[in-house]
Amino acid sequence: MAICLLFERNITMTGTVLSSADLDPRRRKILFRAWHRGLREMDLIMGGYADAYLANLDEADLDLFEALIEQADRDLLHWILDADDIPAEFDTELLKAIRSHHTHSAPINI
Repeated sequence: MAICLLFERNITMTGTVLSSADLDPRRRKILFRAWHRGLREMDLIMGGYADAYLANLDEADLDLFEALIEQADRDLLHWILDADDIPAEFDTELLKAIRSHHTHSAPINI
């Protein structure tokens, strides 16, 4: 039943809604890595942001996004949730955009 719902809603098993077919190889790799972090919550945060904005990021933001997805899930999650101080090299407009992209007023049901 769950698999049928996935097909009806056009959701892939990775969670991504962005097709990698039209992306260059670098963006394909970043999209895959954003959705395969290890911690499902981080997949949803970073993968969701990548789905929405990856195709339009400039080279500098791609560099920074790659650097962010290489960080440990725990650290990155704490930066996004504002639970830890953000290191100066990651305290950027891109991280602020990721943080603002994932706001919610109720618990997230996964």
